[in-house]
This record gives sequence, C-alpha cells and structure tokens, in this order.
Amino acid sequence: MKISFYIIFLFFPVFVFSQSAKLKGRIVDESGMPVEFANVSVEKHSIGIASDRFGTYSLVVPANEKLTISISCMGYESQTIEKQFSSGQIVSESFVLKKATNYLPEMAVEDKMDRHNSLVRLNPEISTNIPTSGGFEDVIKTLPGVSSNNELSSQYSVRGGNFDENLVYVNDIEIYRPLLIRSGQQEGLSFINSDLISSVVFSSGGFEAKYGDKMSSVLDIKYRKPSKTAGSFTASLLGVNAHFEGVSKDHRFRHLTGIRYKSTKYVLGSMDTEGAYDPRFTDIQTYLSYDINDKFELSFLGNYSSNIYKFIPQDRETSWGTLDEALKIKMYFEGQEVDKFSTITGAFSGIYRPNKDLQLKFIVGGFYTNEEETYDILSQYYLNELDKQLGSDNLGDSVANIGVGSYLDHARNYLNGYVFNAEHKASWKTNNHFIDWGVSYKMEFFDYSINEWQMNDSAGYSLPYSDTSLDLFSIENSEYTINSNRMSAYLQDKYIIEFDSVELGLVGGVRIHYWDFNNQFVASPRVAISFKPNWDKDFMFRLSSGFYHQPPFFKELRKPDGTLNYDINAQSSVHVVFGSDYQFNAWNRPFKLITEVYYKYMYNLIPYDIDNVRIRYYGENIANGYAVGFDAKLNGEFVKGTDSWLSLSIMQTQEDIEGDFYVTENDNGAVDTVFPGFIPRPTDQRLNFGIYFADYLPNNPTWQVYLNLLFGTGLPFGPPNSERYMAMSRIPPYRRVDIGFSKQIVGNKPLPNHNPFRHFKSIWVTAEVFNLLDINNTISHIWVTDIQGRKYAVPNYLTGRRINIKLVAKF
Repeated sequence: MKISFYIIFLFFPVFVFSQSAKLKGRIVDESGMPVEFANVSVEKHSIGIASDRFGTYSLVVPANEKLTISISCMGYESQTIEKQFSSGQIVSESFVLKKATNYLPEMAVEDKMDRHNSLVRLNPEISTNIPTSGGFEDVIKTLPGVSSNNELSSQYSVRGGNFDENLVYVNDIEIYRPLLIRSGQQEGLSFINSDLISSVVFSSGGFEAKYGDKMSSVLDIKYRKPSKTAGSFTASLLGVNAHFEGVSKDHRFRHLTGIRYKSTKYVLGSMDTEGAYDPRFTDIQTYLSYDINDKFELSFLGNYSSNIYKFIPQDRETSWGTLDEALKIKMYFEGQEVDKFSTITGAFSGIYRPNKDLQLKFIVGGFYTNEEETYDILSQYYLNELDKQLGSDNLGDSVANIGVGSYLDHARNYLNGYVFNAEHKASWKTNNHFIDWGVSYKMEFFDYSINEWQMNDSAGYSLPYSDTSLDLFSIENSEYTINSNRMSAYLQDKYIIEFDSVELGLVGGVRIHYWDFNNQFVASPRVAISFKPNWDKDFMFRLSSGFYHQPPFFKELRKPDGTLNYDINAQSSVHVVFGSDYQFNAWNRPFKLITEVYYKYMYNLIPYDIDNVRIRYYGENIANGYAVGFDAKLNGEFVKGTDSWLSLSIMQTQEDIEGDFYVTENDNGAVDTVFPGFIPRPTDQRLNFGIYFADYLPNNPTWQVYLNLLFGTGLPFGPPNSERYMAMSRIPPYRRVDIGFSKQIVGNKPLPNHNPFRHFKSIWVTAEVFNLLDINNTISHIWVTDIQGRKYAVPNYLTGRRINIKLVAKF
C-alpha cells in the first residue's frame, strides 16, 4: 500500500509559474443558445479548452506576446482573432458561431483524410453512456464486422479472425493482454480506460501499412492532453472509477491519471454454478507530458494492473434439450480456483516537430506479465431425463437417471514474460502527400510452466477405460523458455488529387518484418484507392487490398503434445475490400450509410479450437482458408441531437486442414474414408446484428435512455479431443439486450454560490438493466457421459438479468 501511495504521489504535477493572463467568455449560436464543447485554443501553443453546457469558458494564456485565438465546433464555422495580453490581465470575449453549410454532425469527428481511408472515427463519450458490465470494447462489439458472444470478456473477433488477430494501440504503443486467460470471469479490466480517451479510430480490415503485423483489425486510441484541472468519479454495483487531470500554469506540464476497481461478483451470482465468487480487478494508469519547448515534447504512459479471481464452487443445476429429449444435470463441487494476473506497461516517448509539416517520434517501452492459474476442483454429477409429456402432472420433473459420474480438474500453470520495444515513427506532409515511416525493434522473453490434467469417471469407470491402467482423460505437462528478437519497418504515402469531377485519394505502402526465432522475413505491400465523385448526392467509394502477415507470438508456437515448433511460419492473408459511404439527410436530420464487401484469402494458417475465450492452437501451419462477407452500418440522428446506429454483418469463414479425414461405417459394415475439405472455422458466425440507440424526453433532456442490442448466430463446436468435422454442431444464437435510464441532477442549470455542488460540471444517476430479456446465452459446454457411453454437451450459460445503479460525477 505504501508503494502504491508513493506512485500516486509521483503522478501529481510539478507546477511551473510564469507570467500569464486570463481569457474568459461565452460562446453562443446565432439564436443566442449556448454552444457546448466548442474548442478555444491558442495556435502554436499546447493550450486549449472546451466550453461547458452554458457555453462559458476560461483559459489561461501567455502574456506579452501576440496570440492567435481559434474557436471551432462541429457543425459551426470556425473563427480566429488576434490579441495580446498584459501580465495579470483578465479579458472577457464572447463569440457567436454560425452554422456551417452542408455539414453532417456525426458521432465521429471527421476530416478529409478520415473519409478517404478505411478507419472509422468513434466518439469516446459513447463508452460512458452504453449500458454494459464491460468496458470500452463493448462499443466496438456493436460495429459491423465485429462479433462477440461473451459479455464478460473485452475480446472480440473481426471478420472471421480470432481474438489474437486484433491490434490495439494507445498513443502509438502496442497493448498486450494477459496470455493465460481462459474464461471471461477471469479477465477483469481491459487496458483501455474510457475516462482518459480523447480520440478513437477503428478498422475492420484493409488497413494501412503503418499498422502492425496482425491479420484482422486495428483499434487506435489516443489519450487526452489536459487543458485544465478536472476529474470524474464513477461508482456502481460493479466497482469504482476515478480520474484526475491538470496542467501547469505555463501549460507545459500535463498529467492525466485514472484508477479503477471492479468486481463482477454481483453479475457472476446470476450464473448456474453457485458458489463463493471473489473476483477483484484493479488498475492504475497515468499519462504525463512535458513541453520542453515549442518543438520538443516528452511523455510517459504507465499502467499497472492486478486481476485476482477466486472461486469456490458449491453446486449447479442446469436444464436443457428439446421437446424430444429434455435433460437436467445436478452437480456437486469440492475444491477451489485461484488465478492471479499482474501486468505492467510503461513507455517513454519523445516528439520532435522541427516545423509544422514534420513530426519525429521516438518510443522506448516495455510490457511485463506474471500469471498464475491454479485450481483443484472435483465435480460429481447426476444426469436425469425429464418428463416431456405435455399435460402430464410431472411435466419437467426427473423421471429417470441415465448417467452418474465425476471429474477432477487440476492445474498449476505459471508464466513470466516481458517485451522490450524501441521504435521510431515519423510523419511528413508535403504538398498533397502525407508520408509516414517507422522502424521498430522488439525483444521478447517468456518462461512458461504448465501442469494440467483432467480425470473423468463415468459409472465407476475411468475414461478412457483400460483393463491394465488408470488413465487420465487429458494431460499437459511441460516447461519451456522462449527468447527472441523482432525487427520491423514500414513506409507509406497518402496522396489526394482534386479534379473538377472527382476527388481521388491514393494510399500505398509496404511493411517488412523479421523474426530470429524462425529466421523468417515477410513483406506486406498494401494499397488503397478512394474517390468522391462530384454528384448531387454525397458518395465516397473505397477499394483496398494488401498482404497481412501475422508472425506467431507465444501461444501459436506450442503443439498439442507440449513441444515447440521452431519451424513455424507467419500466418498470412490477402485482403480485398470494396466499400462506400453515403451522407444524406432524412427528417431534416443527418445520416450516414456505410457498406463494405470483402474477401480474405488465408494461407499458412495455424488451426485452433476455442473454449470460452481460451484459444488452443495446433502449433503447425497446416491449413488454408477464406472469409467472405458484407457489412453495413446506418448511423445518424434517429432522435434529434443524439447519435444512434444499426449494424448488420453477413459472413462465412472456412478452412481446409491438410491431411484431415475420418472413417465411416454403414449398416452393412462397409468402411468409407471421407476427406471433408473446407469446414467452418471456430469463428464462423454467419449473421450479426447490433443496435445502439439513444433517446431523451422531448421537453426535458436531463432524462435519457440508452439501448444496446446484440444478436449473433451460433458458433461451431464439438466434443473435446475430437475432430471438428466429425461432430459439428452449433451453439444457440447469442441474444442480449441491455438498457440504461439516466437522470442529470447537477449541471443542467447554474447553481448559487452557496450550493456545495456548484463545483461539479455534471452529476448523473443511471439505472441499468443487463440482459433485459433474461436469455440464457451459451458460451461453452461441459461434456458428460451416460451409462451407455453417449456423450452429452451440458451448456455453460452466461450471466442472467441484473440491475445496476451507477453514479457519474464530473468536475
């Protein structure tokens, strides 16, 4: 605790005093109504602030020099004024902003380059409104091309890829997750802290060469640079968050710090398995920056995270099946699970801007993880058949016992790992060219020990049965150390050409990567073209293609027998994406329709199976596959002044595993060898549909409602230790509706000076209902055997309906 307090103490700013003046005033529109979130900034200085709900602002500016003050806001024409202030002077200046013509005020702040590339810019404020038991990633899950069937996890799959194929950056620093997580219950907090975000962009495929070596998606987040002292506090039945930020008087030093504590004990109590849940997740993040002069800036991004999951199961009762076969299982448990995941991320950055067109960035950082997964759990089960006769007095009651057995799970898994990174990135604007380049070096070290086994017993016989020995159903016992180095580089150019009839954008680049573990060198050329015709209707069309290689990281190296594959190669894919967006007005309100069709050819694939969120790779490049699909998103002001959207995804992904076959025997005893060819990949979710909807009372916007709806068709699954193509079934569709009702109690009107809440910018109280329809969504299965040797898949259901109360205060 003392060390934690010392760390927090170091995050507070060291204030530097200098001569300054104060500029304050009010910003309104042409009708005299206040304009909120208008940006007031001083050009050539890192100074700025946003107006509050009443349109007021107050800004400390340098004295005794001529300044250019810029005022801008989405949907309004920008203004600039020039002024010079005396030391200690207080100046009042108000502004009237005019509505911009032909402007679409969206949830995304869009400039010309945003619309010409495949990145979608998101409003980070959405993450504080969306009703969810998770974090910022739940906003991503509502987007087209993105799928997730687990509200307890922040992980998601994109266009047929798995969780490990997604890139996440914060301030140009690649973010890593704990590696031994096997269920959403263990996962806790994700790295991204919604209270600290200033901008978010996301791409679900066909992204540029400057983004790293993954095959599916990229999420690029920037943390905020504070312009004033502020903070927030959030408390709910799931935990507590707080953040504070500030800036020195000369606006050279800025600090931004967030602290979070979360416990999912309340929502886990709605699951079928009853017991003593004790999940505790804590993290602290800070972003510090200091402007040495107008051209050079130093910054530090740091994070410490501790996820502790303790669970003592007691019993479980689950009913499932159909009208023809209704079943119930009763389970009793002994033992416990204790998991600990601790990670540290730290990175120093230096940014040098010799002129307004050139930026050079240097990053030195590291990631450390210490993970422990330990459990010994004995389960005994009774499998019963239920009365399914309609009209029977005993309908739904157990009528016959068809199976009895037990299983014992044991694990002592330990991982220590670190990644050191040194990187240079640069961007240069010359005429209509936007040139980016970068080089990177990474050193990786992992020390892993796994001792995990399961013993199954059915009707007094250990499975698999043997007359001569007592065999375990599964066993993994190995230790290994990985020490490797990676080097990568990229170069790309964006170019916009404007003609009388069309606006043309071109992006071309190449990315190279070398890994000394397997001595493999790969090159990834990528190209994109976009054009905006001079039509009466506002259309933009985009076509992108390129190679996306994903060298193995840690989990892919290990074969099922526990040995490492030193000859493993990078997985590879070729993307072809064609898309369009159409901006239009309906009901005198702005809307945007985005559509994309895509095809991904994948080769040198490493097949895998998914259980909950645990990915188990085959450890060999023995497959090729494809993903093809269509994505659409319609967003806009369905309710005036709010942002909502609907998304639709249709997708198929399959793979052909080398040498796979199975043998069948018909009733006459004839044996046939079947080569299945292409089979569905574990992420083959054919249809996804999502809605985020915001509304408010027409005459009282302090009352608001937010709805989040997700639907996804079932994923393929089969019995453990069997080939997917031999017993292919699908999990039932994932269906979930979350809703939140919010009331603003402070901030909607000025408060008198004697009111203790006058220092708060806003205070909101929210009531959230998770899983409004109380649907039993399946995430995985437990496999049990009856007295005749038949296997049954017992569904593991996710969380049920829960009501959450949340208080959010900003100051």
